[in-house]
Amino acid sequence: MSKPIVAIVGRPNVGKSTLFNALAGERISIVKDTPGVTRDRIYADIEWLDKKFTMIDTGGIEPDSSDMMLRYMREQAEIAIDTADVIVFITDVKQGLVDSDGKVADMLRRSRKPVVLCVNKVDSFEKYQADVYEFYNLGLGEPFAVSAVNQLGFGDLLDEVVSHFKDIPEDEEEDEIPKIAIVGKPNVGKSSIINKLLGENRVIVSDIAGTTRDAVDTHMTYKDQEFIFIDTAGLRRKAKIKEDIERFSMVRTVAAVERADICVVVISAEEGVTEQDAKIAGIAHDAGKGIIVAVNKWDAIEKTDKSVYEHERKIREVLSFMPYASVIFISAKTGQRIEKLFECIETVIQNQNLRIKTGVLNEILTEAVALQQPPSDKGRRLKLYYMTQVAVKPPTFVIFVNDKELMHFSYTRYIENKVREAFGFDGTSLKFIIRERKDKE
Repeated sequence: MSKPIVAIVGRPNVGKSTLFNALAGERISIVKDTPGVTRDRIYADIEWLDKKFTMIDTGGIEPDSSDMMLRYMREQAEIAIDTADVIVFITDVKQGLVDSDGKVADMLRRSRKPVVLCVNKVDSFEKYQADVYEFYNLGLGEPFAVSAVNQLGFGDLLDEVVSHFKDIPEDEEEDEIPKIAIVGKPNVGKSSIINKLLGENRVIVSDIAGTTRDAVDTHMTYKDQEFIFIDTAGLRRKAKIKEDIERFSMVRTVAAVERADICVVVISAEEGVTEQDAKIAGIAHDAGKGIIVAVNKWDAIEKTDKSVYEHERKIREVLSFMPYASVIFISAKTGQRIEKLFECIETVIQNQNLRIKTGVLNEILTEAVALQQPPSDKGRRLKLYYMTQVAVKPPTFVIFVNDKELMHFSYTRYIENKVREAFGFDGTSLKFIIRERKDKE
C-alpha cells in the first residue's frame, strides 16, 4: 500500500516550513549526488510509532497585498483537501485567532477530511495556555500546542496525526493492478495522452471521481492487462504567479507518485527538458518508482536525422541522476508511438518485478571485484562477502561487507552498473543496502 499523505496548511509566517523541517529532520538537508539538479524539498517521508507517511509543506506563499491573502489561502487549502489524507492546520499563538483562520477552518471542516489543529510558537504552555484555548473557537477540535523552533509538543501532535490513518480506506483489490501516474508541468499534454489512450483502446472499466488522493483514476485494459492511470492534469491553477503554479503542481505530483508503480514524466518537445522537469522526475526517482520519459508534441517540431539523438542527449544530461529511465518520443495529437508507450510500461513492470538468484548475483559480484579492486583506507581494505536480492518494486539488494564505512557510494554505483550490464533493468531504479558482517562470522 502507498503511504498516507499529510499536508501542512496555514497562512504565511505561522511557521509551516519550520515545523516541516523539524519533523523531517536531517532528511531535508541531505544533499543528493545529483549534479545540476536543485530540488525544492517540499516533501519528506516521516515515520512515527512504526507508521510511515509522506508529509507535504504547502508553505512559501506570500501574497503581495492583504486583499489577495484569502484567495491564496483558499487555493492552498483546496489543494490540501484534494490531495491529503490528513491535514495539519497551523495557526500562530502570538498573532492570535484571526479572521482568515476562521474562513479556512470552515473550508477544512466541510471537506470531511481529518484535520489536526496545531497552534505554533507556544514556547511556554503556562504563559500561553489561555491563548491556546481560544483556538477551540475554530470548531476543529482540540488545539495541539507546539513550538517548531524549540521542537516542543511534537509527540502529542504526531500521535493525533497517525491516529487518523486507520480511517483511510484501503482498496486491496486494486493492489495488484499496475498504477501508472502521468506527471509533468502544466500544458505538456498529460490530459491529451490519457484521452488518446482511451480513444485508441476504448476498454474503460470506470472513472472514479473523488478518490482519497487525487481527482480521477481511469481503469483501462490493453491486451488483457488491466492498468490504472492516475491523471494529474488538474495541476494547472488560475494563479498567475509561476512559482505558485509550480508549487501546486509539485504537491499533487508528490501524491500521485506516492500511489503509482510507474511514472510517465511528460516533457514538451517544443520547450525541451527544463529544471522543473528535473524536479518532477526527481520525485519519482527518490521514491524508487519505474520511470518513462515521454517527449510529447513530437509532431510539432521540425526534425532532422539527428533530432532524436540531440533531444535524448539533452534529456540524459539534465536527468543524469537517472540514466536508467526509458525515453520515448510520442504525439498525443496524432497518436504517433502511443502503442509503444504500452510496450514500455510492460517492460518496466517486468523489470520492477525481476528476481535474480543469489548464486548468479555472486558470480557478478566476484567478477566485478576481480576487475576493480575495492577501496581501502589506512591499510584496511573493503571486503565484499556476498549479495542477495530481498525485494522487488524496486529491485532491492543487500551486500554484506566487512566495513560499511569503506563502501563508498561510487563503488556501490560500480556494482549497480555491473548488475545492469547483466540484466538491464531499464526503466527502474535499483536499491542497494550495505550490511556489515565481521570476518569471524
